[in-house]
Amino acid sequence: MDMDRDSIGRALLEQLPPPLPADLIISLNQPKADLHTTRLYEWNGWTFDVPPGVFIPGWTSRLIHERVLDGRIETRGLRYAAMGVGLGVEAVAAGVRGAREIHALDVHPQSVAAATGHYRRLVGDRPGTAFLPAVSDVFDAVAGDVQLDVVTFNPPAVSQTVSDDPDVVRNVCVGAPLLAKFFAQIAEKDLLAPGGEIYLIASNTADLRALVQHALDHGLNPHIDHLHDWRDGVLTFLFRITHATPRPGGQR
Repeated sequence: MDMDRDSIGRALLEQLPPPLPADLIISLNQPKADLHTTRLYEWNGWTFDVPPGVFIPGWTSRLIHERVLDGRIETRGLRYAAMGVGLGVEAVAAGVRGAREIHALDVHPQSVAAATGHYRRLVGDRPGTAFLPAVSDVFDAVAGDVQLDVVTFNPPAVSQTVSDDPDVVRNVCVGAPLLAKFFAQIAEKDLLAPGGEIYLIASNTADLRALVQHALDHGLNPHIDHLHDWRDGVLTFLFRITHATPRPGGQR
């Protein structure tokens, strides 16, 4: 795609592609028939048990998992929130990496339970790392005095309803309004520490301009950290989002 990948703020907003045609979005996001069965997932030599209703990570999620594990998204010694933690792969990666705090958040109780079990088995008690799982609608369950150095989120931002199954809707197509709440809580709760970063990944199956606008509306500044072209019409953007005006006292 021909765009200035160094653009920020309004300049970035104006260059983002519109959502793909609705019929293509729906065809690309059809759920697998085995969602309500027990499955197995393997990544990086780790095995994860997948209970019914919990989603197996796709390629988009793995773009985040890889970066947490290798430090391109650095969590070592930092306060980290894995939003929509699902199976808990990124929480495990952050634990192995040596994060100071790991807030494993998901609206789905079974996902939080699965993530907790995987973390306890694959990482266990690690000196200097606090594992803090919670069932939470965005940051509702996070205490008011918490500040975060790093947040990752692969939101269910697909702009078309692809199923009437509530588990599919929860994980795939809640849409841009969820991001409005996400960024509003970041701002209202003052959750992002000075120097903090949000890594949010979304494709042009979502309304990218609305997502970026919600960040701008709350005093945040999105940048393109990575752009992946899947060669089938889908473009996936990993946004790095920071305070629009750098604030003193950052953690790094």
